[in-house]
Amino acid sequence: MTRLSVNINKVATLRNARGGNVPDLLKVAMDCERFGAQGITVHPRPDERHIRYNDVRDLEPLVKTELNIEGYPNKEFIDLVLQVKPTQVTLVPDPPGVLTSNEGWNTIKNEALLTDVITEFQMANIRTSIFIDTDLAQIENVPKTGADRIELYTESYAVDFSSNKEAAVDPFVRSAKLAYALGLGVNAGHDLNLENLNYFANQVPYLDEVSIGHALIADALYLGLENTVQLYLRELMT
Repeated sequence: MTRLSVNINKVATLRNARGGNVPDLLKVAMDCERFGAQGITVHPRPDERHIRYNDVRDLEPLVKTELNIEGYPNKEFIDLVLQVKPTQVTLVPDPPGVLTSNEGWNTIKNEALLTDVITEFQMANIRTSIFIDTDLAQIENVPKTGADRIELYTESYAVDFSSNKEAAVDPFVRSAKLAYALGLGVNAGHDLNLENLNYFANQVPYLDEVSIGHALIADALYLGLENTVQLYLRELMT
């Protein structure tokens, strides 16, 4: 079954809005695991506008499933990852100042950078994943970097799902098949939700993991966190 990793960035955003420790980010992470999530994802950014670097350090001993740290590989991020040693690091090409991740890596142009960073992480026994678009040429170049997995950037699928779901998912099916043939694991994330997740998971082969944050936390405001995690897991099971 495809694993569900809950991105808790938005919980940190809410906490930071008032200062203090409400909601308790660490408790939310542990509760998500208790409710069935198979991983916790965080994406610390240099301005620490949601997840703070110390949050990541505090989470490391508490997360019992898999901790996935996303981010742009500047020096501070690399140092944090090597200190925490998560199960997985997902490299995302979002420089400081962007609101959210909005494109995948150009693995050809950035091959040297990615190879150097991934080599360093793999020497520390950290699984590596590259955030990427459904550009087959870019995916074909991933093995040269040494990465273990790709994470397919799914915004285009989410945008086009309601108008033509077959056409929306087709590039992701082709990308996943190519990645598998190249020996890469396949993750996916960005704007997946209760409406579009089941179809995506059933159509895209070899899907190891989805990382979902914004939609899941928004749904939890109405449905409750435990119920919401269970509903997302159900979409992946059926």
